Amino acid sequence: MEALALVHDLGHPPFGHSGEKALDTAMRQHGLSFDHNLHALRIVEDFELRYASFRGLNLTFEVREGIIKHSHDYAAKDYPELSEYLLDERPPLEAQLIDLTDEIAYSTADLDDGYEARLLTVEQIAESVDLFRRHYHDARSRYPNAAEKLVFNEALKSIFDGFVGDLIANTAQRAKAAAVHSVEEVRRHPERLAAFSPAVEGERRQLKEFLYEIFTTAQRSRPRKKTLSALRENSSPTGWKNPATCRATTARKRRRNRLPRVICDYIAGMTDPFIYQQYEKYCGSDGQWRGISAS
Repeated sequence: MEALALVHDLGHPPFGHSGEKALDTAMRQHGLSFDHNLHALRIVEDFELRYASFRGLNLTFEVREGIIKHSHDYAAKDYPELSEYLLDERPPLEAQLIDLTDEIAYSTADLDDGYEARLLTVEQIAESVDLFRRHYHDARSRYPNAAEKLVFNEALKSIFDGFVGDLIANTAQRAKAAAVHSVEEVRRHPERLAAFSPAVEGERRQLKEFLYEIFTTAQRSRPRKKTLSALRENSSPTGWKNPATCRATTARKRRRNRLPRVICDYIAGMTDPFIYQQYEKYCGSDGQWRGISAS
């Protein structure tokens, strides 16, 4: 489970899910697609070279399965190349829990980040998120003389603890009700067993929707839309015609993959700051695309 926790975001391109959608749109123009889970699998199975006897890392089947199945199910008929990963079955509980624990971690972390960056005030959060208002008022009652930040931290800690406790208790209850006692029975169950209780799931969704609106609004004030456009434009084969101009690793990929996929892999490995630099280098202030080299 620790390995899955470390690797679950491995395949994200620049700008996370927004970048994933932009890159997928560009790839579909070439009859291909981009999915960050499947890209993460390619990274650990194909990109990494650690051994002479086989490509990729020496990971267990369950870890590799969890990489692609932790957040949602893939239809076997749509992904025949993934047939070895038992797409008609549910993943083990460890993989099912990863996506939900990630929800807990980034929801509370985003609240903290928003508060620290002064995008959010205690009053603003309390007005929009019932869960936070309840926990903050409880923390203020317990620590009436504490500084606001410390009370805020206590509220976050309490929210985190509540999410974790509910996830453990509700998942255990669902497994008991389903009479599941083995990994095989977990796999054969018609739905995922790991889940929050309905009440807590509603609170989690309210918090997530609030944070999404706050951070989406903040992002609109930055030159992100322009750079997402550059991400799509960078996916064009312009300037990539001659593998001899590419780095050796890129040239080797070119011999085994279609050119759009090679370009996609290169872009997906960029960080947010690096793709900003690439946009300025190849588009500049006029926004006119001038091509890109992998050298």
